[in-house]
Amino acid sequence: MHPDIVREEPGDCPVCGMALEPVAASTSHWTCPMHPDVHEAGPGHCTDCGCALEPVTVTAAPEENPELTDFRRRLWIAGPLTMAVLVLSMGPMVIAPLAPLGHAPGARWAQWLLATPVVLGSGWPFLRRGVESLRGRLNMFTLIALGVAAAYLFSFAALLVPQAFPVSARDAMGMIPLYFEAAAVIVTLVLAGQILELRARARTGAALRALLDLAPAVAVRVAEDGTESEVPLTEVARQDKLRVRPGARVPVDGVVLEGTTSVDESMVTGESVPVPRAPGDKLIGGTVNGSGSLLMWAEGIGPESTLARIVGMVADAQRSRAPIHSLADRVSGWFVPAVVAVAVVSALVWWLVGPEPRLAHALVAGVTVLIIACPCAVGLATPMSMTVAMGRGAQTGVLFREARALEALASLDMLVCDKTGTLTEGRPQVEAVHVGEGFQEDDVLKLASGVAQQSDHPLARAVVAAARGRRIRPPLARAVESEAGAGTQGQVGAARVRLGSADYAGCRATFEAQAATARESGASLVFVSVDDRPAALVVARDPIRPGTAEALADLRRLGLQVTMLTGDSELAARHIARELGIDRVVAGVKPEGKAEAIRQLQADGLRVAMAGDGVNDGPALAQADVGIAMGHGTDVAKQTAGITLVKGDLAAIGRARRLSAATMRNVRQNLWLAFGYNTLGVPLAAGVLYPLLGWTLTPAFAAAAMSLSSVTVITNALRLSRFRP
Repeated sequence: MHPDIVREEPGDCPVCGMALEPVAASTSHWTCPMHPDVHEAGPGHCTDCGCALEPVTVTAAPEENPELTDFRRRLWIAGPLTMAVLVLSMGPMVIAPLAPLGHAPGARWAQWLLATPVVLGSGWPFLRRGVESLRGRLNMFTLIALGVAAAYLFSFAALLVPQAFPVSARDAMGMIPLYFEAAAVIVTLVLAGQILELRARARTGAALRALLDLAPAVAVRVAEDGTESEVPLTEVARQDKLRVRPGARVPVDGVVLEGTTSVDESMVTGESVPVPRAPGDKLIGGTVNGSGSLLMWAEGIGPESTLARIVGMVADAQRSRAPIHSLADRVSGWFVPAVVAVAVVSALVWWLVGPEPRLAHALVAGVTVLIIACPCAVGLATPMSMTVAMGRGAQTGVLFREARALEALASLDMLVCDKTGTLTEGRPQVEAVHVGEGFQEDDVLKLASGVAQQSDHPLARAVVAAARGRRIRPPLARAVESEAGAGTQGQVGAARVRLGSADYAGCRATFEAQAATARESGASLVFVSVDDRPAALVVARDPIRPGTAEALADLRRLGLQVTMLTGDSELAARHIARELGIDRVVAGVKPEGKAEAIRQLQADGLRVAMAGDGVNDGPALAQADVGIAMGHGTDVAKQTAGITLVKGDLAAIGRARRLSAATMRNVRQNLWLAFGYNTLGVPLAAGVLYPLLGWTLTPAFAAAAMSLSSVTVITNALRLSRFRP
């Protein structure tokens, strides 16, 4: 009933009380970069901090933020009027011919006429947000509105009822000083600062827009008669045949039908070496074809494409909150009231013991403290760094699902790796079949493949592949049941077939010698029984993923211990571990035991990451401090993990670890800049140096410094976009 009300979590409508319903994210939904739980149906400002909202969905060519357009227009009005006010107020002090204007009634009223459009016109958004904050959460606009209003109202009252002011408010000429120029300059400088900040914030999404820009504008479609024509990418449909010419970008996700080539996937996976592609291989939209011409079958288009899903995942992650973000929230909770208190105390001290005109000096000190202490830089310190880093991670093949994972990765002690599909290819190949008495190899493979084809276990897929390699068509199996970590059974014709571990299949004694020899060489075993008779031992070997040994050595240099956690046998696991230089191995673990193994490590005081790719890794990925899923893994693994490696190579973990460390350094730099600025600025604004040097800050200088602090924090965060892992 009220579509303008959007919330992150389920609940009731605050207006009518009806239950909220889920909505799909679109460009019509806007959120706050510092408070991602704030959602609105259109552009506006955050009800918590007053910042401009940003669109939820990242687009390749984003429209300019409406607030940026509005603030530019307001600045064009405020700039000339503020210069005129400055000439009238400050000119008589520095330009001799203008000296008579200093106390001329006409000139004083002219300041009011010029400053009023600036304060009440160009500065209206700041005043409105300041008033709104008084009814909710105090923020930077509370301080700006108080400072501007105090300077303007004091000056306006001095014009209307000068006789109401005490002697302590008058200067040596008996006049009450006006501060219209301070109010106008504050508004103008804050407008300029907000424009610079909005432009800088827009650049934080550059990495994601660069990914979207990888997709070409047109594709070459091949008709049924073989003719080729260029069509806009938006007209490409699933199952279209497309031609990818040498050196061109792959238009959409799909499968190679004809041709061989090498494809540069570095812009998506972070892997600099081109990968070979032949008929049957997958293609990712936006990657660059090498020297071969390809005919491909379109599959993933529009929002289903790899690029679109990557951008959507990272955009969601950028709106999540890291634990360190809570520091800024806690500070902001007490900071604004503390600043108001400091401003009041400063004004009272100047009024009671300051030089004449004491009331005027008190006003200036209070306004300057309010303006210089705006906490915007503190609030931007963490989310800006996280946003830029996640975009940069996506460009290097590392997808962060949440900011917490990005922060935690820098402080990990141990990486726990699943074996199959993580350390190894996950595509074991059958190298030998030992059959029991009364059985033939082809007959056993036929029966076993019928049951195995209904399982997604890598060893089951190897059995099916071995059968098809012998031109055996797997039969249909009925009543198929699986037991996690043990095996699968089913009915093939009149035969009851079991395949899995020795105990599950009941084959331990029959193939004991062959099994021992195979395990010592690091092979994986599948035992097969038919009608409870030991039928065969299938020996399969899963090759180690290329570059895994080098990746693990790099992780050890980065300070991570490495543990292998697998459901495979101890002998097979130890063999792989020796080849990879892994000292710690936990083998023979069932899926439910993997999470318990992670808990044991955490109980020892270790901060643990878990890397895996299968459904059985889901509980362990969720239990770990950071879950890392392989890009080729199951949806369960990728949805459970906080990090997904697009290419699925462990070298990307080293890149992610370095990016995390650089990000946390950047966050700490931003927090030091923000807190240091306020720690130094507030005492100076209060006038602590006046007794020693006779020097104080002006409200105009405070406004400039406040805007500069926010821009400095954002600019520092943008350095992460140039990070090279």
